[in-house]
Amino acid sequence: MALVGSYVALSKPLVAALPVFLLAWLRFAIGAAAMPHWLRKPAGEPPLDRRTRGLLFLESLLGNFLFSVCMLFGVSMTSAVSAGVILAAIPAVVAVLSWALLGERVGPRTWAAVGCAVAGIGLLGLARDGQAAGGTAWLGNLLVVGAVVCEASYAVIGKALTGRMGPRRITALVNLWGLALMTPLGLWQAWSFDFGAVRAGTWALLVFYALAASVWSVWLWMTGLRHVPAALGGVFTVMLPVAAAAVGVLVLGEPFGALQALAFACALAGVLLATLPVRAAGAR
Repeated sequence: MALVGSYVALSKPLVAALPVFLLAWLRFAIGAAAMPHWLRKPAGEPPLDRRTRGLLFLESLLGNFLFSVCMLFGVSMTSAVSAGVILAAIPAVVAVLSWALLGERVGPRTWAAVGCAVAGIGLLGLARDGQAAGGTAWLGNLLVVGAVVCEASYAVIGKALTGRMGPRRITALVNLWGLALMTPLGLWQAWSFDFGAVRAGTWALLVFYALAASVWSVWLWMTGLRHVPAALGGVFTVMLPVAAAAVGVLVLGEPFGALQALAFACALAGVLLATLPVRAAGAR
């Protein structure tokens, strides 16, 4: 999630140089070229059944395609403050979905960690100087809520997939679905785009963005979900907006004051609550 937040922040110059759908299409294409060997089925892994194929499609539709569309267009219609506060709901939505869909037990400490995460990112959002975007703000807020649900669903579906497949193959197949879903829109924007106007540094940044978004972060996330419950993994989605803000401060020169520091403290407290070992009953 820290890697996701970092490349989201560093993608700002890419969005300025490339149309959104073309950028997403190139991301998936580069990812597909980087990991064809991950598509091979391991000897001990069972063949894909209909349910697993459906989960792979939903994982890409919600976590790759719809999340990007909802977030990019939503933020363009609402204020940064509203978007930041709404994004703080991701860990809570993951916990609720993992309880409702996977039957996972969500203990008091995990709920406390979720509360810290929500408080921290809420403060981070309130620390930003955002302006309302007029009469379309309600629609923008609704789209950001949609992005939250998509990201939370991505975490829960990913947990279900890791019980059936290895992280590498999940990463490669989900990326291929993303490429298929984005190809019509990507080709539409590529038809009239002047590729010669893109500078060499932008192409290099695009390669990093594609590898980070389609390969590294997905593989790390799926590998982690094999060892922790989805509700616990959802707490770490707090690192997405935290890392994005940190890159904004350290790389892009955005201000960092007392309210931002308090937000980071709350977020880190949530991570500690979620990860510190629980003393077994009767232990001395």
